[in-house]
Amino acid sequence: MSSVDPLRTGAAQPLVGRASDLARILSFLDNHDAGSALLLSGEAGVGKTELLYAVAQAASDAGTHVLRAAGVQFEADVSYSALNQALLPLMAIFDELSSSHRDAIRVALGFGAGTPPERLLLSNAALALLRTAAADKPVLLVVDDLQWVDRASAAVFGFIARRLTGSRISFLGASRTEMDSFFERGGLPQFEIPPLDEDASTFLIDSRFPGLAPAVRRRLLQTAQGNPLALLELPKALRAGQRMARESLPYVLPLSQRLQSLFVSRVEDLPPTTQHLLLIATLDGSGDLSTLYAAARDTDDNIDLEDLAPAERDHLVLLDTGTRRLAFRHPLISSAVMEISTGSQRRAAHRALARVLSDPERRAWHLGEATLEPDEQVAAQLEQQARRTLDRGDAVAAIAALTRAADLSPLGADRARRLTEAAYIGADATGALRNASQLLENARRADPYQHRSLHFAAAAVQLLLNGDGDVGTAHRLLAGAIMEGRHGYDATNVALVDALHLLLLLCFYGGSAELWEPFHAAVNQLRPEPPPLLCVAARTFGDPARGGAASVEQLDRILHTAMDETDSARIVRIGTASIYPDRLSALREPSWRVVRQGRDGGPVRRHLGGLMHLCLDGYHTGRWDETAQLADEGLQLCKDSGYTFFSWYFLYNKAIVAASQGDTDTAQELADQITDWAAPRGVRSALHYAHHVQAVAHISSGDFAGAYRHASMVSPPGQLAPYSPHALWVIFDLVESAVRLNHRAEAADHVRALHEADVEALSPRLALLLGGCAALSAENDDAAFRQFEKALSAPGTDRWPFDKARVQLAHGERLRRARETMSARETLTSALHTFEQLGARAWSERATKELRAAGWSVTRVDDQKGQELTPQEREIAQLAASGLTNKQIAEQLFISHRTVGAHLYQIYPKLGIASRAALRDALTALEAPRVNG
Repeated sequence: MSSVDPLRTGAAQPLVGRASDLARILSFLDNHDAGSALLLSGEAGVGKTELLYAVAQAASDAGTHVLRAAGVQFEADVSYSALNQALLPLMAIFDELSSSHRDAIRVALGFGAGTPPERLLLSNAALALLRTAAADKPVLLVVDDLQWVDRASAAVFGFIARRLTGSRISFLGASRTEMDSFFERGGLPQFEIPPLDEDASTFLIDSRFPGLAPAVRRRLLQTAQGNPLALLELPKALRAGQRMARESLPYVLPLSQRLQSLFVSRVEDLPPTTQHLLLIATLDGSGDLSTLYAAARDTDDNIDLEDLAPAERDHLVLLDTGTRRLAFRHPLISSAVMEISTGSQRRAAHRALARVLSDPERRAWHLGEATLEPDEQVAAQLEQQARRTLDRGDAVAAIAALTRAADLSPLGADRARRLTEAAYIGADATGALRNASQLLENARRADPYQHRSLHFAAAAVQLLLNGDGDVGTAHRLLAGAIMEGRHGYDATNVALVDALHLLLLLCFYGGSAELWEPFHAAVNQLRPEPPPLLCVAARTFGDPARGGAASVEQLDRILHTAMDETDSARIVRIGTASIYPDRLSALREPSWRVVRQGRDGGPVRRHLGGLMHLCLDGYHTGRWDETAQLADEGLQLCKDSGYTFFSWYFLYNKAIVAASQGDTDTAQELADQITDWAAPRGVRSALHYAHHVQAVAHISSGDFAGAYRHASMVSPPGQLAPYSPHALWVIFDLVESAVRLNHRAEAADHVRALHEADVEALSPRLALLLGGCAALSAENDDAAFRQFEKALSAPGTDRWPFDKARVQLAHGERLRRARETMSARETLTSALHTFEQLGARAWSERATKELRAAGWSVTRVDDQKGQELTPQEREIAQLAASGLTNKQIAEQLFISHRTVGAHLYQIYPKLGIASRAALRDALTALEAPRVNG
């Protein structure tokens, strides 16, 4: 019996996915006074031993005397070895048997001398011994691995199993489906243990290997086909990088030692010609018998498809003569075929397949695997294969193909170029930064001049940024490679355009004019003309206060095509251009597509980019729960992938939500983390983001002096600092705090600078905030009220709930001071309702105080039924009330159905209801805060 319990997720937990199987076995054996026998069968590793263990434990707990035995492969010729295991615990009652039975038992089991007993006598003696033991309490005899039980013991067990009627004895045996044994099964009830279903398989592998990349997990599930042992052993044979999808998986997954012991021996027993055919079939993977026959005859004229018969008879393969296809009965059999093959045998099979296949991609792969010596023709085909693979979004496989192409490159320059491109793909997309570093070092050794290439510089920049390097050094490295490159500033050169997009980000990170100069110089030299997206991003993301408004129309045209965009890199770049013009909402669905691809093993850096943009849009549109969840996902992904540079984005999103909700301690702690990290690395944009958090946190706590100081650090009052795009996001914080501190001249100067920059043309949200700023800084009430009403009545302002509510609060405060109490009540009540929905406690308190100061008492719905629904909870509740299922809601909101269920679990008590059926009425009754005179 195995001492390891591979089906359990914990010592005290039940078997995974086996509740119904266990119940069926126990119910069959449940009648202790009738006697019964049951034979279990199943493929190797399916969990028969663990089911036997569970049944034995349940029987023992119920007071049954459990006897156990197991066949041992290397003791199959030792007579009565299994019977000895089973009956040895009953040695104390041997003397209660008749003398003939007692002597037969003792001699057979090796405890006494004498003539070996006849089989019938011994069988009767064993049955008599079991009946004697059952006089006190029921007996269950459990025999595992019947296929290896010795002939003599198998005969006795078979005799016993057929003579239990009316006794208090039960017999439970287990054997492998595909193997013969000495035990005669005929006439006995049998139950074949099925593989685990998809849900149980997923749960089992996730519980033991929670860090598997989705694509890797899917491949393992497909290979294991519900075999529990395979689910638990296959991941162990993979390297850490392969588990995380940073390295490509082998074409055929390797077997662990335990799995080898189960499957390899069966393949080793086949004739050499059969093994050779199975090797070709494994490497081909299509199952096409015509391809198999052609490749086999290419290596040996004497091989025929009839040589597959031994594998078919041994239940290793299935042959469908109608479709002319071969299929392995289990994928692990093909893994076993690979385990026993030699390198020369595999190369010969690859060569044969390359000669008979017409598909260029498959042919290139087989040639690459078959070739040992440098061969430029094969290397070039592999490089082309890598391009096609990358176009399909499989960056990891592209890296593997390029690396193999480099290995086969005769010239050092070609080897270095291919290694450098592989390193670039690894650093830019997959998160394989450690591997990228090694690839760059190998490229440098192959060609000392390779460091001047664009791919080398771009990969090195990613390594610098995610290590301890600073932005200035990274910028010099990449700008230098662009200026010294031999690309001729060809706008169709993909490597050049990619490098310029990366340089644009470096310029943004550094946030100074001198960093932007080489970027603009390079873009201006592109011929025949710069790519539109690169030009738009340079203006809307680089310095939107000066050139962004003029590019909005062109950006909108690009966004119009984004819904059909399949290139995740381009989607993220469009998102980058959309941040400061507040167009990220138009990109939500493509961004979610990128995130889902990332979760499914797609490019890590694109995954991070999609998360960043969804977080920013979620904050501005009031999806604060979603923002916090996605920010946590981003932080974990940065940690797991090695893209640590991008952590500050997600710290910012968590911090700005915390600041807006009034959790100032958390907000300031996170802002300090960003500052401490960014300052020594020269990431000026991150410092601006941290100042934004601090400004909002200080306003939340009523410290307008602190808010003014931090907002001014992003851009001084009266001007919009060049190449500081985040200055646009602190305009309301700066003007509100300036007015509160009676710095009205500075506030007015800032509003004037905003008008001169035509900020309202850049974004409807900025137009709302600018209108609020103009109203705050207005000299008289009438002018202020006109500005407030104009800003708040503009179409689409509801898309920005927090910003609109802040402007409403400022409007209501001024109305209240002007003794316009009825108008103040309406405006403040609307703001209060939004703040409470968002969980913006500090602003809720300000609105409540203003209402009370105006003579109105406030009664909130959440005083009666718990907390207010968040915007995301409200959206989920409305969709559920409309009749959508959790799965349909999840698909519409791009979240998991489990997340929907968790939200509904929180929603019901907030609404004071207990079921989904009551949602519609509860939402109808849900009102804005009641304000009473």
